[in-house]
Amino acid sequence: MSEAVQVHSLLSDFDVQLFRAGRHYKLYEKFGSQEIRVHGVQGVYFAVWAPNAQQVSVIGNFNGWNPHAHQLHVRWDSSGIWEGFIPKLKNGEVYKYHIHTNQGERLEKADPFALHAEIPPSTASVVATTYYEWTDSEWQFNRREHNALDRPYSVYEMHLGSWMRDPKQPDRLLSYTEIAERLIPYIQETGFTHVEFMPVMEHPYYPSWGYQITGYFAASSRYGSPQELMGLIDALHQSNIGVILDWVPSHFPGDAHGLHRFDGTHLYEHEDPRKGFHPDWQSYIFNYGRNEVKSFLISNAFFWLERYHIDGLRVDAVASMLYLDYSRKAGEWIPNEFGGNENLEAVSFLKEMNEAIYKYFPHRQTIAEESTSWSGVSRATFDNGLGFGMKWMMGWMHDTLAYFQEDPINRSYHHDKMTFAGVYAFTENFMLPLSHDEVVYGKQSLIYKMPGDEWQKFANLRALYLYMFTFSGAKLLFMGGEFGQTSEWNVNQSLDWHLLKFKPHAGLKKFISDLNAVYKGYPALYEKAFSPEGLNWIEMGDRANSVFVYSRKGHDEDNDLLIILNLTPVVRRNFRIGAPHAGSWELLLNSDEQKYQGSGIAVKKKVQAESTYWMNQKQSILLDIPPLGGLILKRTR
Repeated sequence: MSEAVQVHSLLSDFDVQLFRAGRHYKLYEKFGSQEIRVHGVQGVYFAVWAPNAQQVSVIGNFNGWNPHAHQLHVRWDSSGIWEGFIPKLKNGEVYKYHIHTNQGERLEKADPFALHAEIPPSTASVVATTYYEWTDSEWQFNRREHNALDRPYSVYEMHLGSWMRDPKQPDRLLSYTEIAERLIPYIQETGFTHVEFMPVMEHPYYPSWGYQITGYFAASSRYGSPQELMGLIDALHQSNIGVILDWVPSHFPGDAHGLHRFDGTHLYEHEDPRKGFHPDWQSYIFNYGRNEVKSFLISNAFFWLERYHIDGLRVDAVASMLYLDYSRKAGEWIPNEFGGNENLEAVSFLKEMNEAIYKYFPHRQTIAEESTSWSGVSRATFDNGLGFGMKWMMGWMHDTLAYFQEDPINRSYHHDKMTFAGVYAFTENFMLPLSHDEVVYGKQSLIYKMPGDEWQKFANLRALYLYMFTFSGAKLLFMGGEFGQTSEWNVNQSLDWHLLKFKPHAGLKKFISDLNAVYKGYPALYEKAFSPEGLNWIEMGDRANSVFVYSRKGHDEDNDLLIILNLTPVVRRNFRIGAPHAGSWELLLNSDEQKYQGSGIAVKKKVQAESTYWMNQKQSILLDIPPLGGLILKRTR
């Protein structure tokens, strides 16, 4: 057994003051378990917040899980912080906090600030370090070039455990290191600029996809150590690939070892279930009005940005945070002080969080998954916005998928679903998502959402992707969509990589690679992605032919692009298109080419604009438009 707990603190009075004021953003430097040296002796310092505790002990294998052996000391300042130094403990030690509450309960809790945890279903914390020798200094120096809002932003959303597995051991999860070996060449081949990992924080229930977190500071041990995750991120950065993490400050599960009733009271969550319990997910809602909870959450955001060098946080379920009546019936929620349904404490928290992140971590992005018409989600806080960098454009996703699911013969009656997004496209900095939520729970895979026979399904999906990548906003595609995964996403198994043996799937993947190359290579598609000046509708009313025409613009009009979509299976011969400029227009990308398994209808590689007024343009061109296809033309002189 190790020696008794010694009185020691890493917390200054100022630390405690900031913590209690909700303004301490680096609690991970002070709380949790920290391997340090005190008076020349190596050991571990522990600090935990449990204001309702009579006594807090550290229990583990080192003391036979005896709650009387290593009792922490409560601070004198009424902060509710318990701390102490246990000599001779080292990294790798398994532990929990034994909390004897004022009501007489005895709880065993994982450390809210633990940097590592046992592999589930075991639930103890593990003393660990986040020391790692990074080699991504070039990426960090050039981070603005990768992450700014006027740069290409093409995101590959993925779940680490079900992206790929070893065919010889399909039930085994690949490690962070094994994923790096496979993922980096794949992202380089397909051309995405960023990957987005669904939550990597520790979670006890694997089918929650990571959205029910118990270890907010712990990289999931299912895939390896903190250093192995850092190695994955480091390698991605060295390959010029950005990393976004899903983050869940909206709710947490009620597992006995987690944050729920941490010290026998509703410490992290609201006590009243009308504010503290989430009916959709059977989970618990953070108390954003409690300063210590704000310090905890903002510190957690800082932790991933600082210690793991990530480029952005995609914040989950923001709508559930903003509305007090979210998924609640009358009488099941409490209005705010003004009688409204806005969660003013959550609004204040989100503003403060975003202000702090953009102040201390410039050239990173926060991205809101927010599904309502809340105004100013991605506008600056000084302009009464929430301060996010971007917002998922859920309306675009639902309308676009609804349109493409229609049989082409009916599309003329649903024409507005394709153009309506233009009405509000610039009210926020929108990211266009085709996310994991659209390919589970009976919604079918993207390829099977498309109507028609096999050829038409693939043609439709290629046209949808061309529309997505040429419309205003950043892009996000869930794994498997790039090659036409046929089955719905299943968290318990790998994607169906064998499909790439078949030409339609391989052709779709090749198309995505070429589409990403065009997107990254032509500034008109990203320099004004969030400005109405960057998109000009030329034809948005041709219901009879289901033809759409628009141009994309950057800072230099010489780089302007012309996009043409024909969303019926009928070839449009000698079709006249309004052109925004005189001169020649050269074919840049054709979704119907044979190399993508398209029909290969001949399309002129270069056309000369004529002085014929058409579609409200002074110039126009004549060309054949392939069936269920899209064309991108670039201006040439």
